[in-house]
Amino acid sequence: MTDRRLAIDAWESLFRAQYEVFAEIAGDFDDTGLSQAEYDVLLTVTRSPEMTARLRDVTANMLISQPSVSRLVERMVARGLISKCADPDDGRGSLVSATDRGAAEFRRLATAHGASIAERMSILTDAELAQLRDLTAKLRTPPTGC
Repeated sequence: MTDRRLAIDAWESLFRAQYEVFAEIAGDFDDTGLSQAEYDVLLTVTRSPEMTARLRDVTANMLISQPSVSRLVERMVARGLISKCADPDDGRGSLVSATDRGAAEFRRLATAHGASIAERMSILTDAELAQLRDLTAKLRTPPTGC
């Protein structure tokens, strides 16, 4: 059985580390023309084949509600960062695609943001980074049974 106090200490440490690192790298988005949420949408879309993703997949990768994602996507369409059309394979769904402008803005910011993340994470060795990646992936998997 897991030690309850240790589990709480580990959780608090993980939460505080995430909060502090996130706050530190949030400055990457100052004066860039893209918010963190817009960057996250473009991250999902540009990593998808032909820079097109289902809206439900974009929503699944976001840490905000579905209605908030829908409003965000509509604002991004209006700004010319992405386009949106009906999903031919799912009559109720939509596809979103990065425009040339959206892809270019994403790449410009991704280069600087990636460098900032790498610098912040450089206090860990490659082995520690791999361990952190694997442990956090394990935490995202729901426990089986009770």
